[in-house]
Amino acid sequence: MTRAVQRVAVLGAGSWGTAFAKVLADAGREVALWARRPEVAAAVNDTRTNPGYLPGVELPTRLRATTNAAAALDGADAVVLAVPSQTLRGNLSGWAALLPPGRTLVSLAKGIELGTLKRMSEVVAEVASVSPEQVAVVSGPNLAREIAAAQPTATVIACADHDRAVALQTACATDYFRAYTNTDVIGCELGGAGKNVIALAVGIAAGMGLGDNSRASVITRGLAEISRLGADLGADPLTFAGLAGLGDLVATCSSPLSRNRTFGERLGRGESLAQAEEANHGQVAEGVKSCVSLCELGARHGVELPISDAVRRVCHEGLSAAAMAKELITRAPKPE
Repeated sequence: MTRAVQRVAVLGAGSWGTAFAKVLADAGREVALWARRPEVAAAVNDTRTNPGYLPGVELPTRLRATTNAAAALDGADAVVLAVPSQTLRGNLSGWAALLPPGRTLVSLAKGIELGTLKRMSEVVAEVASVSPEQVAVVSGPNLAREIAAAQPTATVIACADHDRAVALQTACATDYFRAYTNTDVIGCELGGAGKNVIALAVGIAAGMGLGDNSRASVITRGLAEISRLGADLGADPLTFAGLAGLGDLVATCSSPLSRNRTFGERLGRGESLAQAEEANHGQVAEGVKSCVSLCELGARHGVELPISDAVRRVCHEGLSAAAMAKELITRAPKPE
């Protein structure tokens, strides 16, 4: 029988980690939030806020922060990993020996690891030396700022072990956050990784001044190429029509709160990658790195990803936004 989730360690105090920790605390769980920087932990504990990531949001008293990973993990019924995809392996390597045995490990990261081309759940299982059935992922239209403000949303908790997914579903149920379960981890993870890349493309189109027809076309064809890759990797095609597919894609491509969408807009206006990064306070949108690994994964499996590849070349090979648009619209005609 799967253990009920009463105490949760959330490792990573960025926007999404803090917002998800708030959800868990609002759902009545005791939450230990690990922060890398002492000033972040102090702010959470002393002022009930995380001003650097979620300014103006009051955090519940059930949520306590620490810079001590061992203290955060002590007695945890579930461990939530809330660090960026490309730093997950390095961070988790330092925490692996501290993980409570048998507990569910939950990944919030959305990306494909550079080099290995592993999904985040695969990285977690490998580094923590646990069965894939012990790893869950959370994916859906989950913009951190809106969730922190208790605006209603839904998400998917995917795990090969259905009972673990149900336990997590119960643990984060609030009057504003609704979770659905799924056993299709592959589909949920590819939807989450791919939508960041497609959001860059939509942002580029918006930055060029293109209208709703253009953006809707990119979203729809972007979903098609993510679905093709997912089907080849063994995902359920229906997953991409759900919250972790279309839902996440629409939110990320449409919202000014989306870092990938706004980053793409800067590229569409003619800024370089370095200029866009500087304007983004030194932070690179996840899709900038994921487009490389996603295209390599597509090539490995013989799946064509024209939009993702165009984004990759804009970001890393100097392709102009105008050339990208012309190239995509003049591709050889084919059936939908």
